[in-house]
Amino acid sequence: MFRTIFRCVREYKSATILTILFITGEAIIEAVIPFITAKMVNSISEGVELSFIIKIGLILVLLTLISLAFGGLAGYTSAKAAAGLSKNLRHDIFEKVQSFAFSNIDKFSSASLVTRLTTDINNVQMAFMMMIRMAVRAPLMLIFSIIMAFIMGGKLAMTFVIVIPFMLAGLLTIAKFAMPAFHRVFKKYDKLNESIEENVRGMRVVKGFSREEEEKKKFHVAAEDICREFTKAERIVACNGPIMQVCLYFNMAFILIVGSRMIITGSGSGINVGDMSSMLTYGFQVLIQLMMLSMVYVMLTLSAESGRRIAEVLNEKTDISNPENAVTEVPNGEISFHDVGFKYSQLAKKFALSDIDITIPSGATVGIIGGTGSSKSTLVQLIPRLYDVTEGTVMVGGIDVRKYDLNALRDSVAMVLQKNVLFSGSIKDNLRWGNPDATDEEMMEACKLAQAHEFIETFPDGYDTMIEQGGTNVSGGQKQRLCIARALLKRPKILILDDSTSAVDTKTDARIRAGFEKFIPDTTKIIIAQRVASVQNSDMIIVLDQGRISAVGTHEELLNMSDIYREVYEQQTNGGDGDAA
Repeated sequence: MFRTIFRCVREYKSATILTILFITGEAIIEAVIPFITAKMVNSISEGVELSFIIKIGLILVLLTLISLAFGGLAGYTSAKAAAGLSKNLRHDIFEKVQSFAFSNIDKFSSASLVTRLTTDINNVQMAFMMMIRMAVRAPLMLIFSIIMAFIMGGKLAMTFVIVIPFMLAGLLTIAKFAMPAFHRVFKKYDKLNESIEENVRGMRVVKGFSREEEEKKKFHVAAEDICREFTKAERIVACNGPIMQVCLYFNMAFILIVGSRMIITGSGSGINVGDMSSMLTYGFQVLIQLMMLSMVYVMLTLSAESGRRIAEVLNEKTDISNPENAVTEVPNGEISFHDVGFKYSQLAKKFALSDIDITIPSGATVGIIGGTGSSKSTLVQLIPRLYDVTEGTVMVGGIDVRKYDLNALRDSVAMVLQKNVLFSGSIKDNLRWGNPDATDEEMMEACKLAQAHEFIETFPDGYDTMIEQGGTNVSGGQKQRLCIARALLKRPKILILDDSTSAVDTKTDARIRAGFEKFIPDTTKIIIAQRVASVQNSDMIIVLDQGRISAVGTHEELLNMSDIYREVYEQQTNGGDGDAA
């Protein structure tokens, strides 16, 4: 975990090293100051000239200023290093997520990934800053102070031999019980974020069913659960304070009692007032540094779980990657499935797809129809390698899709989903996802073919109209047509419409399909639909049932040979609910 995270320091290594050097300088000076102060006190008791005292005083002021300068510089460089690490971690995690296959994203969940990119990285950032400052300063000060204490106080410094092991034992015990508690807390943070994300995305449904109060109660229960677990963890960590206080007061009492006795009985021959005052100072320094170490320890205990979660993402191997000597050119849009079987997880007992064996000629228009849960979407997601087959082979242009460069393959395939996504920005910005270099004329042509031009022209700003986050200021049908236009601008070799005209009427649907024949005649077009009307003019229609191909043929052939297809057709034509399907 530490190796994974520290690799992300990269260009901020110099700031990190400078922080350690500045902190070391500050620690050395602060350890020397009490020693010089003790010598000055002893000299005063022995009777020295004022000039000597002034000279020592100026040295102390100079050392203090240097220590202050080192501390200020360390503050600047540590902030730069910690913020830089945070920036690199966010960059690396986001970049890693972009390389994930759908199966990897399914493993983590989107809410968990957001938590790792925000809360977890903030925790690691704070911990890193403490590590390069307090975690360096405290041990150095501890070592220097103990050495100087033994030099100045001799046997009186044996108090540290008692205090330090007692405190370390306490800290280890606290960590042993606190770590599992923090682990549970972060798991519940993920679930809380999932609940929030689900609620915000489905706000229209929540309000439509007047479920606000129930959602509030559900959130309150989740928040209370986190509060309860975090309280348990913090209660354990809070034991750190009393342990520190016991050590601090024991140390003071021991030095004052034993030191005073040594001064009185030894008549200044063993230890004198200046030495004892420096011992008290070193005692405070030792205990303060132990307190700092305990704070670092607590923060590391808290952030260790965050670091583990971050490393888990960074070390995750994507299930889909580019092969060596990858093919970078897709020759045509021919698609072949040879004995394909697929399941979402190796541990899953049931296959989502089984015995898929079919070839789709390049440039053909293919309809896919089937009931809910028949794995229609899963089938087409194998074509651009959003998932990899569990068994068999998927070929595009006569080449196994696993031999293609991923970018080359996916650039040749355009998918329009039922749940279409538009991004914040203008309509033009969204359309140019399909082709960054598209001209205004090309965008207008694509929108006319997708039956989107008319409604765009009704907006005051036309194609410069800003789309709000998630496309909330356009209707479902408008969103679908914009996404179809975006896909057309890509001029792909394969176009997949995954029930992406479900929110438009049958007349508009027919116009869109007619536009495909005109604009992209050589493109292989796969249309997943619930309405028979959307696929009945296709060159080939595939009927899926429970992850298997039930029948393949034209509209007329399937009416004669497929009970499933015929039943759907009769329900939609005789029942009069074709538009609602």
